[in-house]
Amino acid sequence: MSIHERLDALADAGVSIWLDDLSRERLQTDNLRALITDWQVVGVTTNPTIFAAALAEGQAYSEQIRDLAARGASVPDTVREITVADVQQACDLFSGTWETTGGIDGRVSLEVDPGLARDTDATVAQALDLWKAVDRPNLLVKIPATEQGLPAITRALAEGVSVNVTLIFSVERYREVMNAFLGGMEQAAANGHPLSAIASVASFFVSRVDTEIDKRLEAIGTDEALALRGKAGVANSRLAYAAFREVFATDRWKALEANGAREQRPLWASTGVKNPAYPDTLYVTELVVAGTVNTMPEKTMRAFAEHGEVHGDRVTGTAADAQHVFDALERVGVDLPDVFRVLEDEGVQKFDASWDELGKTVQGQLDAAR
Repeated sequence: MSIHERLDALADAGVSIWLDDLSRERLQTDNLRALITDWQVVGVTTNPTIFAAALAEGQAYSEQIRDLAARGASVPDTVREITVADVQQACDLFSGTWETTGGIDGRVSLEVDPGLARDTDATVAQALDLWKAVDRPNLLVKIPATEQGLPAITRALAEGVSVNVTLIFSVERYREVMNAFLGGMEQAAANGHPLSAIASVASFFVSRVDTEIDKRLEAIGTDEALALRGKAGVANSRLAYAAFREVFATDRWKALEANGAREQRPLWASTGVKNPAYPDTLYVTELVVAGTVNTMPEKTMRAFAEHGEVHGDRVTGTAADAQHVFDALERVGVDLPDVFRVLEDEGVQKFDASWDELGKTVQGQLDAAR
């Protein structure tokens, strides 16, 4: 099987392949265009860490930085203009995909400032600002699934903003996210927005769950505990999918669907394998199920293209086995509520730190340009 045949098989299985990366260099060198044409890539996700890395490397942003410096732009304004410009270009590049898939794919995500993750009103205000600034129908505004983010998700959707809900770790929080989505779509309908024009995905993080739980299993150290390493991330995602199917079979959802709404698709995020002892395509192969998105770092995508395998649907009907894994984790002493609290806090902190790093990089480049 050739490189492209493996990705073709993944797409044929109903998985939307999105790239978890974006940079001006990718856009200028036609790298992204080639991934769309030859690698079955039908969407892009970004986050503060990705933009911080892009700004720190190469000279792709130099001309725009010089122009902004000459205008006396502040660091926040510069960050906003740079990220909006990249996302606009990517949205335009994916416009054909967006049209041919009827708006399902061809999506590009841009995140609100993670420093606002615990502030509902500020998150909503920035989500609306980014939606207007990018001004592309295939944009997704990323809002974190914190406690304060949940009402922000509802309020943004109610205003007709398409939303990528990020940093979801637990099935319990995922159910709250789906409830926030349904509420937002109901309010959007009441506000007169065409529901068919509003898209949403729910980004359920995979590898970080294994990283945190494996660390705790190794600290426990028993044979039973050690035998559970590397199983939690996939099991957690499979339980999430079962919850998704349950919620989107309710009469509440069917009423919205009859009014033109589309499902909030599950998106498997953080699918690059952190532990080199695990297969590098683990979180792709084991989470194949139609109607989902897998957003991958290019390294993971290339690994799958080289030696990944599609064994059909690996998720539907697996909830009972996945629950057995979680029962076993609790039995050996893993505090699962604490795991998910730690992961959410760390997720927000990491993106916040990347945002700060992005600001410092921009400040340095503005100073040099001046």
